[in-house]
Amino acid sequence: MKAVFLDRDGVINQNRPDHVKDWSEFQFLPGAREAVARLGRAGIAVFVISNQAIINRGMVSRETVDGINRRMVQEIERHGGRIEAIAYCPHRPDEGCGCRKPQPGLLLSLAWRYGLDLRDATVVGDALADVEAGLAVGCQTILVLTGRGREQLRLAEMAGKGGFRVVPDLTAATDLLLHGLPVEV
Repeated sequence: MKAVFLDRDGVINQNRPDHVKDWSEFQFLPGAREAVARLGRAGIAVFVISNQAIINRGMVSRETVDGINRRMVQEIERHGGRIEAIAYCPHRPDEGCGCRKPQPGLLLSLAWRYGLDLRDATVVGDALADVEAGLAVGCQTILVLTGRGREQLRLAEMAGKGGFRVVPDLTAATDLLLHGLPVEV
């Protein structure tokens, strides 16, 4: 089964500097719901992987994050899409866990659970942490310029990091995955 792992904030929805703490703060990025639906129609399993340190920072509960994710999935389903599973890391950066991106724990866990070959999977994110997690386990990686993407691309260029594709948004990433179309950045 082919798989795509999408970061949530900055790829599917607006990445807020003060975090998405409630459904009322969740705003889909243009074309995101439709892009997820297109991936599913093409037979690609869509997973969401996300760092959600706001849980261990005490800003929101797991139940709140789960509720936001549940509503996101319902909205995507209303547009003909499907999310196979969502995995998130509740840990703060200083907790040093293996599931917080750029560590690949979330990818490894979902791959094991769903029998996925990560060398045949793609990670789409708006941060170097997403790209680095994917590269660590042999995934193709795509950085979108929505969310923190432009800032993260500048950081990657300054650090001489590469090995990933860059596209404007999730719609362009979907076009690239489905049709191999070159995209203008």
